[in-house]
Amino acid sequence: MPERTIDFGKYGARGVKGHQAVAARLDDLAGFIATPVTTNRGLLARLHYLTRTPHARAAARSAGLTVTDRTLNAWLKGGRRPTRANLDAVETAYRTVRRHNVARYLLRRLNRQGRGTRVEIHPLDQSHVLRPRQRVVPYRTLNIRHWERLVDAWAAGDDQALDNAWTDHITDLGSQWGQYEYVTTVGFAA
Repeated sequence: MPERTIDFGKYGARGVKGHQAVAARLDDLAGFIATPVTTNRGLLARLHYLTRTPHARAAARSAGLTVTDRTLNAWLKGGRRPTRANLDAVETAYRTVRRHNVARYLLRRLNRQGRGTRVEIHPLDQSHVLRPRQRVVPYRTLNIRHWERLVDAWAAGDDQALDNAWTDHITDLGSQWGQYEYVTTVGFAA
């Protein structure tokens, strides 16, 4: 069995870790607000999402948004503008709460009652590697039937657990799984 890649990109290969590509795809499926938090519209959309119910407010507080209700109301009414640190806190809390809220839905869609979801793995980019050092890394597909560990790690924001779960799945590719530790993209639908 191949070991993990230690010196990735030494000869010019480009790509991202597979679990990061999975997290990016799950983020796309989560449907985050597209308008940046730095604009008034983006800030208000996030604040409305985080304050619409008492449960949402509690989730936002546990996700790190620790300002007072008075400050939140002033931001919502436009009386005050949050500092850069508070804008980052709002964005982080929003992404954390949104991931938690859509995780169960995504899990149900991805598992598809035990049938799973086909995942397309696009290999790393070797266009900048000298010809004699290039290797043939084909495009692969994999059917993942159990997404629980991947989605739970993504929702919790646990990068190491997501990496471990992804590695466990790509070992199903056989002895060549190490070639897919770094990829250009990972594609799947829910």
